[in-house]
Amino acid sequence: MYDSEVAMRLRLKVWVFIAVGLLCVQPVSAADKPEAEAAKSAEAWLSLVDHGKFAESWDAAARLFQNAVAKDDWERTIGAARTPLGRVLSRRLKSTAYRTSLLGAPDGKYVIVRFDTSFEHKKEAVETVTPMQEPDGAWKVSGYFIK
Repeated sequence: MYDSEVAMRLRLKVWVFIAVGLLCVQPVSAADKPEAEAAKSAEAWLSLVDHGKFAESWDAAARLFQNAVAKDDWERTIGAARTPLGRVLSRRLKSTAYRTSLLGAPDGKYVIVRFDTSFEHKKEAVETVTPMQEPDGAWKVSGYFIK
């Protein structure tokens, strides 16, 4: 009888621990997720690029991005890459992935955002935009790639 009583008390303690733990868990809303905020930042930045505002897209990018490529070089490179594709016909969020470490970049808070995009002269493309969280908390683009 003693063993079953000990087992019952142990089960009761475990259930109390689980119940208290569940009461302490706070629900996570979409607004609390960095992926949602980073994706919004990526879309706003892409809008600048879509409208040919390449200098403004550089100005709106993360400091890491600005330190990696000169503004004039960015304007030439992105212009050469995007202009032949024509206007954006559609863009759909494909995926987001939160990371604290990326190859070739300092540790930080990053979200890899992928979009399925259709351009006037390229029907199927995947755009990868990587916003990072700046020291002031703002999410700014640190990388961009079209495949």
